[in-house]
Amino acid sequence: MTLLAVLKPGGEAATALYIVAFSLFIIGLKRGTHPTTAKQGNMVAAVGMAVAVATTLLLDGMGNWGLIIIGLGVGSAIGFVASVRVQMTEMPQMVALYNGVGGGAVALIAWSELRHGISSGVDIPLQELIPTLLAAVVGSVSFWGSNIAFAKLQDLIPTKPLAVPGQQVINVVLLVGIFAACVDLTINNGDPSQALFIGILIAAALLGNLVVLPIGGADMPVVISLLNAFTGLSAAAAGFALDNVALIVAGTIVGSSGTILTMEMATAMNRSVGNVLFAGFGGAPAATAGSTEQRPYVSITAQDAAIKLAYADTVVIVPGYGLAVAQAQHAIKEVANELEKRGITVSYAIHPVAGRMPGHMNVLLAEADVPYEQLREMEEINPEMPRTDVAVVVGANDVTNPAAKNDPDSPIAGMPIIEVDQAQQVIVIKRSMSPGFAGIDNDLFYEPNTSMLFGDAKKAAADIAAEIQNL
Repeated sequence: MTLLAVLKPGGEAATALYIVAFSLFIIGLKRGTHPTTAKQGNMVAAVGMAVAVATTLLLDGMGNWGLIIIGLGVGSAIGFVASVRVQMTEMPQMVALYNGVGGGAVALIAWSELRHGISSGVDIPLQELIPTLLAAVVGSVSFWGSNIAFAKLQDLIPTKPLAVPGQQVINVVLLVGIFAACVDLTINNGDPSQALFIGILIAAALLGNLVVLPIGGADMPVVISLLNAFTGLSAAAAGFALDNVALIVAGTIVGSSGTILTMEMATAMNRSVGNVLFAGFGGAPAATAGSTEQRPYVSITAQDAAIKLAYADTVVIVPGYGLAVAQAQHAIKEVANELEKRGITVSYAIHPVAGRMPGHMNVLLAEADVPYEQLREMEEINPEMPRTDVAVVVGANDVTNPAAKNDPDSPIAGMPIIEVDQAQQVIVIKRSMSPGFAGIDNDLFYEPNTSMLFGDAKKAAADIAAEIQNL
């Protein structure tokens, strides 16, 4: 195997290959910003990762080939099975899990580097020790926090905020303890305590759990994005410790893009990141004074919905997580096809936080071959809503709730929404009158221009398409 070790760590050849790798990462990221090129961008980034892995394996001094081959085999097998079996509705959980694995890997790398430094018997340079400690802390927080996010999205634990008594005090104590331990290890870099380092990993793990547990399920998309940024930051720190150019650049890209996305999503909800982390919003539905039984609403059939749609000039479809759960994107596309045959203009209104992760709705509609030109962002479509004949809400709830702009006491007050209530008529396809993921009732259901079509979104859309054909 030593014949394969032809590159020197930090040498010109290795650095050149790493530059090729992260250049492909950047190209792949750019291609991934548009649905028509996203698949190609993913493949370009995958090639970049292959180059980075191959370069690392060819470095002089690489050993433990048996473990490396086993790890590559197990990881590749798990990744392949997951890519085939995981449904699009479970993709947010998969993103959280993969993100956590990245953070955990960085924390283990940091531990390994510290052990290597201790075994060398010489002072660990501060330019290596400090990023190693940063990678350990942030990577551990990201790993355990991402696991909690995964468990909430997968309904393995309650999605409601879960807090322990004295939560904030405990968090502060953990932070102060981690900082003090890191300072001690930095001062004693000639003989750092491995036990103290393990204590840092444990404290960071507790902090990761305690920070994410009190956050409700409705805020998980923002949390996942933030933890993704943390993982990138920890990877970049590990890159500095290892003097690995590809890891530094890739981690920086992930950290910066994750931070930008987090801020954009928080802005889309008219909330600060601090409010997301500490407000405990987004829990399980709670009983309210205005229960659904006390408020009148209109229920219609698929035939009624077909008649409303068939005689419209403009129709706007608003997809949400319910569409993803029902896998109704193809059936909705069939409805749109039937309407377009009649010369009706069809558009799709996409809210920035619709679904459980950014771009969720875009990917689902792209699967159904919905033209990208028909996808309209919230800021673009809202001014056209008063001129829209029929708005069809498919599984979207909180992002269409008029309480956000009409009720200053609502938990979502001020959050920008798709203003479907301004349309001439609204059809809501939903299984029941239950609140959405944020746990609050949707005033849209009781508006005089709103009709409720109850049932599975996929079957309801198929029935509507069939009824339109028969008109």
